Amino acid sequence: MRHRLSLGRALWLALGAAYFIIPLVATMEFSLRAGGGRYDFSAYAFILKDPRFRDSFFLSFGLAVETIVVALVLLVPTVYWVHLRMPRLRPVVESISVLPFVVPAIVLVVGLLDLYRGAPEFFIGTPQILVAGYVILALPYIYRALDAGIRAIDIHTLTEAAQSLGAGWTTTLFRVILPNLQAAVLSGAFITLAIVMGEFTLANVLLFNTFSVYINYIGETHATPAAALTLISFAITWVAMLGLLVLGRQLGARQVQIGGAR
Repeated sequence: MRHRLSLGRALWLALGAAYFIIPLVATMEFSLRAGGGRYDFSAYAFILKDPRFRDSFFLSFGLAVETIVVALVLLVPTVYWVHLRMPRLRPVVESISVLPFVVPAIVLVVGLLDLYRGAPEFFIGTPQILVAGYVILALPYIYRALDAGIRAIDIHTLTEAAQSLGAGWTTTLFRVILPNLQAAVLSGAFITLAIVMGEFTLANVLLFNTFSVYINYIGETHATPAAALTLISFAITWVAMLGLLVLGRQLGARQVQIGGAR
């Protein structure tokens, strides 16, 4: 019975792996085609030498970093304070956090343009306006990552211990609570990075050449380079996810929890 169960699990694992690996192998094979039955890396060289690839990638990466910083500055104190002092507001905050799932991105663009009408040109006329939209799109993911991290530690005991030693609210938040949320912060940060790097609607409507817009352009104008760019972006995402796993395990192993009754 154990042998049959193990064989069945192995079969399902192989089918799941094939479901993901076969399309990647087919995409790689197509990206290497050079005509006449030859294969080379000319499509990858075309992408990596294209200055628009570098410009769009670094633009999206910079916007992702800004989005992460703004979202964490807004949400870390909010989640901490709601859990510590206002637990009755948690259902309200959770309801607000899922609103980006119901509001289409195209509606969000119209709302942002109307909200920031008359804003300074350095903001509304530059890609920085995208950060406002990206923070909203990343809200459900960062909030839930921080919420799970807060629930995993005893914030009441940690706060009381810090304040009994003379720490103020700022010191307690940044030197006691935040170090215990490093894994949750990293989780939300990497998810936000993936969202910003792949977001298309906001950037396309507002006419900014981000990484996703560049991917769409290559897909419409080139064949094998489009497949190569798909694999490159896939590799970037996987490197980010692997970094999340490694850092999350290291930080989780070093995380300190003070036990006690709530």
